[in-house]
Amino acid sequence: MTDTLPGRAVGAVGAEPFRRALAVHASGVVVITAQNDGVPVGLTATSFSSVSLEPPLVSFYVDQSSTTWPLLRGADHFCVNILASDQADLAARFATKGVDRFAPPTGWRPGPLGAPLLMGVSAHLICLPYETAEVGDHTLVVGLVAEANTHSQGRPLLYHQGRFGRFLAHPED
Repeated sequence: MTDTLPGRAVGAVGAEPFRRALAVHASGVVVITAQNDGVPVGLTATSFSSVSLEPPLVSFYVDQSSTTWPLLRGADHFCVNILASDQADLAARFATKGVDRFAPPTGWRPGPLGAPLLMGVSAHLICLPYETAEVGDHTLVVGLVAEANTHSQGRPLLYHQGRFGRFLAHPED
């Protein structure tokens, strides 16, 4: 890799220009849930991605200052709940600090291994911890998908420019 661009030295961009540039990228929204000592825990993530088909791996990033991450990290498995377009309130609830995220109106049930499965989502991926790595101020979490269940082929919930929204397909020609 080079350390210069034509005509200038390369350095890290400032936080605000970086944040503004990333805001124009839309991403899907998931809620990661687990159970730790019988207590359900969860958080919203917009950094979810597929990693590999063989083995089946997925990933997400979590801020190292997250108060939920230590509880998730201690779980022996977790669930990726892929949110549908009508679940912005659910995403906001799991992104809010100091609330009981699993209290009504959140609908959920224990999954086959105990992790909470949120109701009404497009899909559930039950994952076993595979690998973590500290990257900048976040932790990269990679999970091995042990079970995948699709519930709806509806539209996904997206995150764009600091807001939740819906996907609109281009008209077919």
